[in-house]
Amino acid sequence: GMQDLILDLQGNGGGYLRTAVEMADEFLGERQLIVYTEGRSSPRDNTYATAAGGFEQGRLVVLIDEGSASASEIVTGAVQDWDRGVVIGRRSFGKGLVQRPVMLPDGSAVRLTVSRYYTPSGRCIQKPYDEGVEAYRKERVERLSKGELTSADSIHPIDTMRYYTMNKRIVYGGGGVMPDLFVPLDTSQSSPLFSALVRRGVLNTTAISFVDAHRQRLLGSYPEVSSFQQDFQVEGELYDLLWSEASKEGVERSETDLERSRELIELRLKALIARDLWNTSAYWQVINPTNPVDHSFQRAIEALSDDTFERLGLAERR
Repeated sequence: GMQDLILDLQGNGGGYLRTAVEMADEFLGERQLIVYTEGRSSPRDNTYATAAGGFEQGRLVVLIDEGSASASEIVTGAVQDWDRGVVIGRRSFGKGLVQRPVMLPDGSAVRLTVSRYYTPSGRCIQKPYDEGVEAYRKERVERLSKGELTSADSIHPIDTMRYYTMNKRIVYGGGGVMPDLFVPLDTSQSSPLFSALVRRGVLNTTAISFVDAHRQRLLGSYPEVSSFQQDFQVEGELYDLLWSEASKEGVERSETDLERSRELIELRLKALIARDLWNTSAYWQVINPTNPVDHSFQRAIEALSDDTFERLGLAERR
């Protein structure tokens, strides 16, 4: 059976609590605590793993970043607190509120926060509101400006918020989940052009239009994802289509930005085309092995072959 697993939760904004619990349950043993909720007027409510999961043994790596939130943080926190796997990337978003709707006479509703999510060690997932709503909204931008996303030296966990995993490793609270291994955000290939192409959906519409026009030819030339991943090149007509779609959306072409972001643009386009030809799995099959700015995946591969698990006291998971 499967011996190693990389669970990529980067950019995963969350979903249903039930789904998060079911996923964590696949990695943890029976009656191990997955998450609990507690509020000022709400008693503690524990959620435990059930009977045998699908991957309770074998080495597990979880990838997170500043876009990983809510349900994905529940899974990550449980894995880390039970020393079930290695968490790699950057501190997660910090979204862990339990809200309930209160119906009003006019038929509308107000969602009231009644409790918060906590990891098994007692860490509160929710980042604080102490400095007001505006500061809360800008917190992700502040992480970048203060260097937290790009330099390990700029990360200063609050010493009074120490918690301990099952194997007595120190982990920190304060909102979100801190990774075991930090991987800095690579901004070397980012540019205003690339950001505009993504934000205005130009890469998506280009990929869809290209596949609609050439689906049969593409599938004839590349019958499998592996051959597409290895041999397909972004060039010629596809670039013409890209600039045509960009012009429609008011995105101006910059040769300087293009040179800086060319590899990133071409990889994203190629992966989107693969997704439209096959499925979402094909997207990741294309983008993960060669993504020039996603070093977390490469670090995960290394962790499965070097002494990372031994250093973190997880060698028994081999």
